[in-house]
Amino acid sequence: HAMNLFSFLKLQVTSFLFVIALAQVHWQFLTTTMKIVNKHNELRKSVSPPASNMLKMEWNRETAANAQKWANKCTLEHSNAEGPKKTSTKCGENLYMSSDPASWSNAIQNWYEERNNFVYGVGPKSSSSVLVWYSSFHVGCGIAYCPNQESLKYYYVCQYCPAGNNVSKKNTPYQQGTPCASCPGNCEDGLCSNNLHITCSENITTCKIMKDLPSMCFCDYAKLININYTYFW
Repeated sequence: HAMNLFSFLKLQVTSFLFVIALAQVHWQFLTTTMKIVNKHNELRKSVSPPASNMLKMEWNRETAANAQKWANKCTLEHSNAEGPKKTSTKCGENLYMSSDPASWSNAIQNWYEERNNFVYGVGPKSSSSVLVWYSSFHVGCGIAYCPNQESLKYYYVCQYCPAGNNVSKKNTPYQQGTPCASCPGNCEDGLCSNNLHITCSENITTCKIMKDLPSMCFCDYAKLININYTYFW
């Protein structure tokens, strides 16, 4: 009986430790995603000149799964010339390669600093404007270790939906102005809250008035809400 009791207690302790380990992994994942989203939003609200219509980014699990899927391929190239897509709207993409492990903060900061040659209204000299495209509010990222590569073995991928870098507006990825001026009453720390989608869906008049923010209005861009992204390359 003592042996049975010992085996039972040992099993219980093992199960408990497994649950603790699983919880720690889950917490680490949540912490990482939070850091990624916060870093993006920190940079989006600090653009110069300031943006009046910059949407606050949020994590999207499907986009993240797709980014991870592409990272795992270890191609060190964009998913295709036009970027990943969903049924009717493309998604933007940023890549970062490193010979050593780097923090997500460093990778995202590197993308942002590619904008050093960007002049608002004149044009970007890189594709990094996808990070600060006002209407891209879903972000998902993945990282992979690529032993098949000679030196750049760490591959970071972030994808943004819906895509920015619209050819006709590539020189103005957002509307210049006082932060949140285009979304009064729906501002969160200098960024336009996604709650504005709901507000617009309940107020068609508001949508018509806010012609400069069609992607924020449910009536003009309804598919952006609870969308199921499907990708192909």
